[in-house]
Order: sequence, then C-alpha cells, then structure tokens
Amino acid sequence: MNKSVIAVAVSATLLVSAGVKAEAAPEGYQLQQVLIMSRHNLRAPLANNGSVLAQSTPNQWPEWDVPGGQLTTKGGILEVYMGHYMREWLAQQKLVTTGECPPENTVYAYANSLQRTVATAQFFITGAFPGCDVPVHHQDAMGTMDPTFNPVITDNSAAFRERAVKAMADERQKMHLDDSYKLLEQIVDYQNSPSCKEDKTCSLTATKDSFSAPFGKEPGVSGPLKVGNSLVDAFTLQYYEGFSVENVAWGAIKTDQQWRVLSELKNGYQDSLFTSPEVARNVAAPLVKYIDKALVTDAATAPKVTLMVGHDSNIASLLKALDVKPYQLQKQYERTPIGGKIVFQRWHDATGNRELMKIEYVYQSTGQLRNAEVLTLDSPPQRVTLELKGCPVDADGFCPVDKFNAVLNNAAK
Repeated sequence: MNKSVIAVAVSATLLVSAGVKAEAAPEGYQLQQVLIMSRHNLRAPLANNGSVLAQSTPNQWPEWDVPGGQLTTKGGILEVYMGHYMREWLAQQKLVTTGECPPENTVYAYANSLQRTVATAQFFITGAFPGCDVPVHHQDAMGTMDPTFNPVITDNSAAFRERAVKAMADERQKMHLDDSYKLLEQIVDYQNSPSCKEDKTCSLTATKDSFSAPFGKEPGVSGPLKVGNSLVDAFTLQYYEGFSVENVAWGAIKTDQQWRVLSELKNGYQDSLFTSPEVARNVAAPLVKYIDKALVTDAATAPKVTLMVGHDSNIASLLKALDVKPYQLQKQYERTPIGGKIVFQRWHDATGNRELMKIEYVYQSTGQLRNAEVLTLDSPPQRVTLELKGCPVDADGFCPVDKFNAVLNNAAK
C-alpha cells in the first residue's frame, strides 16, 4: 500500500463518518451473547479471474501490491477500525470490560483457512483486544477451504442437481441486466477486447448464462454473468482500495448511478448462485449447524463473543437459509459488503423475564471504506436490523428467542 493510502488511514481520525448509532436497548435488557458472522475485508481481485479480466478489455489493468485474493494492508486497517468499534459497543453493553483483556474462553475467533479470512480475523482481534492473547482458530492446511465455510453442493442426486440448476436459472430470469451489461461494455471497450477479436464474443447481452451444481463444488455459472461479476468486483475493489479516480475503471465511472447500475451485475451473480432456497439451504448447512450449536445447543456454555470470518457466499446463503426478509443497506452498492458482519445478539429482558434475539447487519459504507474512516461509538459504521420471516421483530428489532431457535433448528436439519 502506498504512503498516500496510509496517510488517508491515519488522518481518518479527523473525519466524522455518517454511520448509524446503535439504538439504546430498552430498560432492563442485558446483552448475553454475540455471534459475529463476517465477510473478509478488502482483498486484491481474485487471481483465478485474471484471464477473464484480461480477455474482456484491451486496457491494461493496474497492479496491486499483494497477490490476487489476499487481504490488502488497507483491508487490515479497515478491519482494525471495525474491531475497535465492536469492542466499544460490547463494552457499552457490559459484555466485555473496557481496558481489560477478556477472560479465557469468553472470546472465540474462527476463520476459513485462506489468507484473507484468517488475516481479517487477526486484524479484528487486534482492533478489539489489542495486546490480548486471543488466538484465531483455523484449519492447519492454509489455502484449503474449511468444510464449515465451504459453500459446496452436498447432494449428489441427479434430481437435486436438476432442481438446483433450474432454481439458479429462475433467479437469473427475474433480473433485468441489459443496461448494466451495455454500460460495462462501454467502460471496458468490449468491442476491442481479445474476447471479441479472437473469440468473436462481442456482446454480453447476446450470450446466455449456463448454470451448474456439481457435487462437492460451489454452484457455478459460465457466460456473461461471470464476466460481469469479475469486472465489477475488480472495479469495486479498486475504489475501496483508494485508487485515484483516473485509475478506477480507467476513469470511466463518474457517477453514483453508474455504480448502482454496474453493481446489479455483482449482486445478480451472487443472488443467482446462492440465494435460491434450494441451493442456499444445501450449501449453507454446515455453517447453519455450527451457528445453531453456538447459539442454541451450547448457548449456556458457549463463549460470550464468537467471531466467524468467511465469504460473501456464506452470508448470502446463510441469510436465505434462515429466510431473512428483504433488506436495504444504505450507503452501499453491495448486498454483502466487504468486511460486513451479521451480528446475532442474545438478550435477556429482566423486566419481562424473556430471552430475545436481535440480528443486525453492521458494515462500512462505500465512503467509510474508500476514505478509511475511523469507527467509534460517535462515528459508527452502518447498522441495519434484519428480520426472519419465522421470527417477527417488535418495534425495537427483537424477536422471541424460542422462535429464533425454531428457525435455526429447522434450517440446520
């Protein structure tokens, strides 16, 4: 990361972010347990998308200072800020104590065994509990997917495969992406790309997507949706990393509306592959079972704070498997933002002698990510309350824990 980016991160202490402060809990409510399901923070574009990127434009792609797919230095800084904020909030709720390391076994960090997920967890812990001995647990075999976080098809029947492929295609049919593709073609100069000149594929709207659900592998798609996702992902990461405006998509993205139109491709890719009920319940099953054990089966003895770090596919499939109602993330283009966290909160209402659950999406806005804004209780990240269809929330965003447990148990079957 260059000096200017570090300077931006350091000087961010002087900035005031436009986050959403956590609403004060009703009187008599006490936070008992938190499980944070996080997406990794800022990474370089995935290396295995390199050929797609190179084939889709005659333009030269900018260089990154870390290998493809790895967490960047700025990604680490952003995660430290998020960890610091979460520590302040947890201390405010008296789940941890300000200025003290948490007692042994009260905080548990668990990450998928890739560099970007493990590093994200390490940076979060550094921000939340600096100087404290809180290890990040992961598989020994780095670079391989941990089964808990691996969103792969686990049903080997031909009947399921057929239903899954149809479900993904049906999700895609709901989308109107022609405007997004046309804008993308202009930005990358697709007519002069190797894909057009060598392979005679000169239009992203003229080609159909082909979906697959191979046993033991992630749901897949070939065609324009994969190309569009790879390109928009690369542009989004450039923007977050703080590349100059001239170097983000070669200076071709100039308005908020253009970002929104382009982001429909990235969101559409994820929605198609991971948010049909058939696919989501299957690929999220190991993650759902882990969360069910932590929040329900072993809730009485589980750590007070559990951090899990995985991927956007984990969050997208998890939310669909739990049947979360449609949500809108303010000040963000992504449906599952970089570094975003689903925060499951178990509360006790002493007045009513009730156990309650609240679920929030806590994430950094596009501006907070690009500007590396420091996060505090006074300058918070964004917070959006989520609601499960099987667990309606009250005016304060809480639902009865027995209804939440029933939803989780059903999804874990």
